[in-house]
Amino acid sequence: MISSQVIKTSIEELKAISKIDLGVWDLEGKIVASTFEPEDISTSMITGFAESPADSQVMGNHHLMKILDEEEALFILDAKGSSEDTYMIGKIAVSQLQNLIIAYKERYDRNNFFQNLLLDNMLLVDIYNRAKKLHIEATAPRAVFLIETESEKDSTASELLNGMFSPQTGDYITAVDESNVILIKALESEDDHTRLEQIANTIVDMMNMEAMLNVRVAYGTIVSELKEVSKSYKEAKMALDVGKIFYAEKKVTAYNRLGIGRLIYQLPINLCRIFIDEIFGSNIPEELDDETLTTINKFFENNLNVSETSRQLFVHRNTLVYRIEKLEKSTGLDIRTFDDALTFKIALMVVNYMKYLDSLEY
Repeated sequence: MISSQVIKTSIEELKAISKIDLGVWDLEGKIVASTFEPEDISTSMITGFAESPADSQVMGNHHLMKILDEEEALFILDAKGSSEDTYMIGKIAVSQLQNLIIAYKERYDRNNFFQNLLLDNMLLVDIYNRAKKLHIEATAPRAVFLIETESEKDSTASELLNGMFSPQTGDYITAVDESNVILIKALESEDDHTRLEQIANTIVDMMNMEAMLNVRVAYGTIVSELKEVSKSYKEAKMALDVGKIFYAEKKVTAYNRLGIGRLIYQLPINLCRIFIDEIFGSNIPEELDDETLTTINKFFENNLNVSETSRQLFVHRNTLVYRIEKLEKSTGLDIRTFDDALTFKIALMVVNYMKYLDSLEY
């Protein structure tokens, strides 16, 4: 709802323009904000007027008016002064505050709406009824982006996103937990997944440049109906998890390009253990040193080409061969052959997945 600070700022701006003092009270006679010292107006005067059926009342040089929310009194405004303009300025203040209340209420309701929509907490008929009331287009292309920062409860990411994306263009920013900020991005009919990747990379770059935030961004597929937004959100969540487990070096992960990580992510843990036991037995490579990991990854990047890998690693060909043979002795797999390389790559991903599952248990 609207805060006392917003009300205070609003009446102070009106006072600066009109030179008329203004005050706002709640229905119990407690002051919310005022540009004057309310010494000559009592709590009983405010509460008495609040209980009366009248929308406005003059008490000496105090022009009392009710600030309404859907025909119900929410606050009492006091325009203090004896000039002919006092009443008119009071009416302008009431109108402005009522519009602010509607705007803040709509903003709160939209946030609540999208949170429930993402979590599948709404019936289909309620989705469309509430969307119509909140002026949210039901049929339009959208995609959900998840932005994860290094530190929890970091409001900086939300503030930056609010500066980059606007509700006026159909974009909405919300959150359903303390770890991630959610962007529901409105798209054009011609936008495709290339456009989604551009948006994700822009978010990563902007967060880094503007606030030195190291963020990870994941996004789901494009949906055309409001009711399908939760589907895109679930896809983005899965993409974020898969990205952290299998593609930790990447800052952007797309649901439609998860590759083999998608398959491994959905394997039951018992099947993973059977596979790892079959490949490595008791010699599971749980902790490979940085040198070995760098060698393996570079070897895979160069399509098992020994000469090119040794050149990029700035090591002698024989040194690289020695490292590969040492790995073969400990694991029984010669990654110079395609089958063993493929098996080793998948096995490493499965080991990482098992570590991830173990971490969830603690």
